[in-house]
Amino acid sequence: MASNNMPEENFEGGDFNFDDDADDEQLVATNSGRKRLFSKELRCMMFGFGDDKNPYTETVDLLEDLVIEYIAETTHRAMEIGRTGRVQVEDIIFLVRKDQRKYARVKDLLTMNEELKKARKAFDEIKYVGNEGKLK
Repeated sequence: MASNNMPEENFEGGDFNFDDDADDEQLVATNSGRKRLFSKELRCMMFGFGDDKNPYTETVDLLEDLVIEYIAETTHRAMEIGRTGRVQVEDIIFLVRKDQRKYARVKDLLTMNEELKKARKAFDEIKYVGNEGKLK
């Protein structure tokens, strides 16, 4: 071994820093007790994007951790933008304004939400008018 002028490595000392592995174990331990909020939806989305009908639980859990982390970071950033301590729709729009795909999706969802509100209001008015006729 000394012939190639490389210093010999002594692996018996155990002076290695595996902080990444320790962090992963702590992450698993802290998240294992947490209720999974989006696992059903994520499984369906994964299948829709070409994954197996029953993806690995570990994969779904990892994806859910990423989604929750993204939501938390975005919420914290939105709370710092507008009225401190409050998240408003305008704050979310401001955060995604430079990402055209996210911005377009937010606009589509807001438009759809308004249309649904109008449709519900119209349906409730028709239902209310129909019930008044039955009472008379």
